Amino acid sequence: MLILNLFDFRIVIKIVIYSLVINSLKSEVMKQRHEVYQEIEQMMGLVPTMFKLLPDSSIEQEWELFKKVQVEETAIPNKYRELIGVGVAAIMRCKYCAYYHTEIAKLYGATDAEIEDAVHFAKSSAGWSTYINGLQVDFETFKAEIDDSCEHMRHSQMEEVHEF
Repeated sequence: MLILNLFDFRIVIKIVIYSLVINSLKSEVMKQRHEVYQEIEQMMGLVPTMFKLLPDSSIEQEWELFKKVQVEETAIPNKYRELIGVGVAAIMRCKYCAYYHTEIAKLYGATDAEIEDAVHFAKSSAGWSTYINGLQVDFETFKAEIDDSCEHMRHSQMEEVHEF
């Protein structure tokens, strides 16, 4: 009977220790969430619901990725990257993405004409993609024709430069 009680006591001790560890980890995760929220709020003025819905296990990584891809300056200037986002959002028919990228593009100086042009370009690309895929145009032939066309345009541009 004493052995059973010692066994029960060990189980209770393990449960208490595990509870303390779990509570400590939860506290650390909540601290991380709080710190991420502070950074988001500092940058955006509020914490959008889309970030609030992220699980504790990934909020920090998702925020870092969001900043790196959506906010930080890259090889493509932000204005043009957001115009690409407008076109992609139009193709995906995502009203959230369309609204976000349109408003952010405007923040970076995009005009209504540039936004319309980005959407028109996306529409044209999607239309041609549908057409040539639907007709199953031979891809190797397509690539050869595009390469020849680019070479012709390169040559034409060089001739125009030499005319001046």
